[in-house]
Amino acid sequence: QVQLVESGGGLVQPGGSLRLSCAASGTISSIYGMAWYRQGPGKQRELVAAITGGGTTNYAGSVKGRFTISRDNAKNTGYLQMNSLKPEDTAVYYCNAVIATPKSSAYDYWGQGTQVTVSS
Repeated sequence: QVQLVESGGGLVQPGGSLRLSCAASGTISSIYGMAWYRQGPGKQRELVAAITGGGTTNYAGSVKGRFTISRDNAKNTGYLQMNSLKPEDTAVYYCNAVIATPKSSAYDYWGQGTQVTVSS
């Protein structure tokens, strides 16, 4: 059974940095795209950043130049480096990945979410 587990969230002051991690575990054949979404208070879930299996990245305009998505295929882990954090970045951040296993074709998996709070 595949699981995604996020870590690295917390409380940070404006202008600070955090690095989120998303570790995939289980019997995995391939991890295709990985992405980070977030849902702020009273807001809909939105895409923050995405990375393909080949390493092509895409960012929401609000985080471009401040956030960097990456992945370590050997560790089945994705990362989101967040710099110059702003109060409006406060949200629950969710990891998403499209994963194939020996028993099934590609399927969409979600992590449980990790809280990021930017406040002085």
